[in-house]
Amino acid sequence: MSIDWTTAAWFLPFVAPITVWVAWSDMASMKIPNKAVLALLAVFVVVGLVALPFGEYLWRYAHFGVVLAIGFVLSAIGGVGAGDAKYAAAMAPFIARPDFMPFMFLLAATVIAAFILHRLARASAIRQRFETWESWTRREFPMGFALAPALLFYLLIGFFTG
Repeated sequence: MSIDWTTAAWFLPFVAPITVWVAWSDMASMKIPNKAVLALLAVFVVVGLVALPFGEYLWRYAHFGVVLAIGFVLSAIGGVGAGDAKYAAAMAPFIARPDFMPFMFLLAATVIAAFILHRLARASAIRQRFETWESWTRREFPMGFALAPALLFYLLIGFFTG
């Protein structure tokens, strides 16, 4: 991965609690709050000024625009939920352009792991502990449970290997 460890170090303390909030909320209510999306974007807007060279910082807004446009189309045709599309767009500026494909592999692995963990938890006693969670009874998968950790893992990998 090409993310620098200092960039990851700047973003991690602010992004980590938002990722927990998003994953938890999506499992509990099958919704990613707009406030969480805006909070993540605000972290990039503010911390990105310090964490990234200014030219790169500005270019990363293009990542947001491209992913937002793709997410809008996918949401319109029923491919993804609107919250998932907005959250993915807010995540996009954190990902360095050369890391696009490695991040996609990381995201794919995270989706598979999150799906398996969710289905195992749904079939176990954990479900009784959080019996009001909507994701236990819905056919759809709470994609925030995979998107949020993928961003966290990306930053952690950058921190420890960058």
